[in-house]
Amino acid sequence: QRRVREAVVSTQSTGTQLPGANGYGGGKIIFIDTENTFRPDRLRTIADRFNLDHTAMLDNVLYARAYTSEHQMELLDFAAAKCHEEPGIFKLLIVDSVMALFRVDFSGRGELADRQQKLAQLMARLQKISEEYNLAVFVTNQMTADPGAAMSFQADPKKPIGGNIIAHASTTRIYLRKGRGELRIAKIYDSPDMPEAEATFCITAGGIDDAKE
Repeated sequence: QRRVREAVVSTQSTGTQLPGANGYGGGKIIFIDTENTFRPDRLRTIADRFNLDHTAMLDNVLYARAYTSEHQMELLDFAAAKCHEEPGIFKLLIVDSVMALFRVDFSGRGELADRQQKLAQLMARLQKISEEYNLAVFVTNQMTADPGAAMSFQADPKKPIGGNIIAHASTTRIYLRKGRGELRIAKIYDSPDMPEAEATFCITAGGIDDAKE
């Protein structure tokens, strides 16, 4: 799944810079990396697909590596400051992945309440930045086995980590999984304004692309 996540966030990091519908002129990206997944070379091959200059494209990605959950929170303050300095310029904030450092820093059952409280603060901060500076926030997360799901005979007994804190703070959640062969499946897991649906895609040198049947 890491390869899929990396392809999705890399494609977004490049595609956000392209002009689009309704007068959208493209914009800069803030990328907060908690698992050392950011690959500039990957962005270069995706830039070739969209005929973007490598140097200009990478200059539009403000990258920061987070090492602890506390550091991750501090980087959100840094991100907000940059958005304030350059109003209207940043269009996307990526956190890949949102839970990894929390799982390391709060590992025991006795620390779960503390972890969820800090996580709630982080998600609230992300929401505030999104609303205050009018930018999209995209966070990645992992799935874990759900022992309770076996009792309800679900076909795919997994659930996202982070519990209700992540669920309630997210607007639309998309579940990525492997399909047949090289196909990947993106399913709308939860959304206030979109029905449950899924689409197939594939990973190419140019990032994620429509599935080739």
